[in-house]
Amino acid sequence: MNRIERLALLLALAALPAASIHAADVTAGKAKAEEVCIDCHGDDGTGDDKTPDITPAQVSHAEFLQAMQDYRSGKRTKDAKMARAAKKLTPADVENVAAYFATLK
Repeated sequence: MNRIERLALLLALAALPAASIHAADVTAGKAKAEEVCIDCHGDDGTGDDKTPDITPAQVSHAEFLQAMQDYRSGKRTKDAKMARAAKKLTPADVENVAAYFATLK
């Protein structure tokens, strides 16, 4: 492998998001959402007048992942209950839950 090929390979590997290493499991995401999310966001993710709609029609997959990352890291603190709920989730749980909510209409 020549120098240019090695560089191209390194750039390609660097561009892969860490989340792509974990193949999301919609079934596990549904189970985790039932455990952690539906009390506030409802079975269908649409929430209510106090809780936002987190269905794909309102929140993109990327936005969902970023919000969860921000809650988990403490960057986003506006909603203490949401921050506590997000911190209960592993990175794999977040991917799974995001995949599950992405299936909702």
